Amino acid sequence: MKNLLLLLLPIALSAKVHYAKVEPIETATIKSSVSGIVVQADRAAEGSVLGDEAFVQIDDALDQENLKDTEASLELMKESLDINQDILLGLEASLERQKGFYERMNGLETASQTQKDNAWNAYIGAKNQYLGTREKIISLKKTILDLGYKVEMLKDMIAKKHIALPGQYLYKLMVHTGEFAAPGLPVATVSDITRAQLIVYLDREELQDAEGKKITDKTIYIDGQPTQLKIDRLWKVADSQYISSYKARIVLLPKYPFSKLVKIEFK
Repeated sequence: MKNLLLLLLPIALSAKVHYAKVEPIETATIKSSVSGIVVQADRAAEGSVLGDEAFVQIDDALDQENLKDTEASLELMKESLDINQDILLGLEASLERQKGFYERMNGLETASQTQKDNAWNAYIGAKNQYLGTREKIISLKKTILDLGYKVEMLKDMIAKKHIALPGQYLYKLMVHTGEFAAPGLPVATVSDITRAQLIVYLDREELQDAEGKKITDKTIYIDGQPTQLKIDRLWKVADSQYISSYKARIVLLPKYPFSKLVKIEFK
């Protein structure tokens, strides 16, 4: 019995072995946020790192024309605003003169009531013209704001129809040329392959050994070789799928081939 315990002791003390697949640090499904006909879907880009050019292009011809017309309208409204602001300066000066003339006329005992009424009407007419121009200026400013907002909206929509993800690895393209893209339609699956990750699931007993050493302080062995790697993130709540285990992530440079299954030990 004693000999049996001695044989079992090294096994009990050995580090638990985990296996994990080398995966990209992040993988995401890109979805369309606008609608339109797909006029370009570069299927040849699958399995490669994307450049600056669009690998999916949604038809934006009408948006481009709308943008051009809206920008032209915006410039016209700005010119009209400048003109009316110049007019307002003249009307303001005229209003002050009409007001002064009326006040002088109204104070003259020798002036007839008709003269006083004419001066009053001239003053009120000048004031109404001044206020009307001010109101027009306010309306023009509001129109300029609305057109400016529309320009930005169109630019944003055009940009979203030009789908380019420089530096991302295109794993799968999900749309075809001629297909109608609606908001929420999956377009592509892409990955960030500048770094890699290993995901392992640890038992509660592994988080801290009998000697009190935390797993985050232990040396990580990959395929039997010690490394300088450390656990990048350790979930404190047990995993919903692996109910009694805690998820841990190890980040590493992609010197290991992606999708390779590696052996992981913490010692």
